[in-house]
Amino acid sequence: MRLIRRGKVKEVYDIGENLLFRFTDNISVFDKIIPSKIPGKGEILCRTSAFWFERIGEEGIKNHYIKCDGREMVVRKFKIVNRGSENERNYLIPLEFITRYYLAGSLYDRLKKGKIGYRDLGFGSMPEYGSPLPEPLFEITTKFEEYDRKVDMKEAMEIGGLRRDEIEEIREMILKIDEIIEREVGKRGLIHVDGKKELAIDEERGIVVVDTFGTMDEDRWWDKKEYENGKIVQLSKEFVRQYYRESGYYSSLINARERGEKEPDIPPLPEEMIKKVQELYEDMFQRITGKNFRN
Repeated sequence: MRLIRRGKVKEVYDIGENLLFRFTDNISVFDKIIPSKIPGKGEILCRTSAFWFERIGEEGIKNHYIKCDGREMVVRKFKIVNRGSENERNYLIPLEFITRYYLAGSLYDRLKKGKIGYRDLGFGSMPEYGSPLPEPLFEITTKFEEYDRKVDMKEAMEIGGLRRDEIEEIREMILKIDEIIEREVGKRGLIHVDGKKELAIDEERGIVVVDTFGTMDEDRWWDKKEYENGKIVQLSKEFVRQYYRESGYYSSLINARERGEKEPDIPPLPEEMIKKVQELYEDMFQRITGKNFRN
């Protein structure tokens, strides 16, 4: 077993024909690893993602999942490339695909700063935070650059080595997956706000869902009953992001990045916040999967 990549929250090992993902208890926000561990988080992410891989497999959607054991997952191996090609086969597409259904997170930040207009999102007037988008917003970002960067269709095709029809196929596949997610979690009082997916090209030039998705790290969730009563309750890693926004750290970080200055170190979470995050992840495992984490 050979370590080939250590990411922010998981380690990737080459185990011969396949790969092994080992999920850590690390937590990261704004491309920063927080110097605090969240007990049990790695296993929760692994088992949550395994639940979704098994679920979409039942619907005939290709994916790389083989098996999950605690905080370790065995998956099919794909080549890592910095740039894809239409002649390439069996490679990880070096892009991330984001689908948004509500006005939240960085999309709301861009709207406030004038980097995107409300008419571009299909609104007739300036919407409030949390408003449902008139149409799902499909966005593509880079994967292997220092910071994720939004790209247009032309650049996505160039980086991913994809045809326009393949990107459209990816979009339709993601919308189908998100319909499955919404149907499942809606039964347990959750709203699926947005999320990211990663994909690969197999030896037959087919699209394969890879990495992880549908967890508290990759996706944003709200409580449905609270939302209907006019209140947004963050039930994902956004809860942690909000903590750093309110503390002032996020503003300092963004200012430093925009000025090209040294970025401030992210401070650790206080003990009471660690406990709240741990409880949130355990509760969300049950609300997403319908299973009890402790059993």
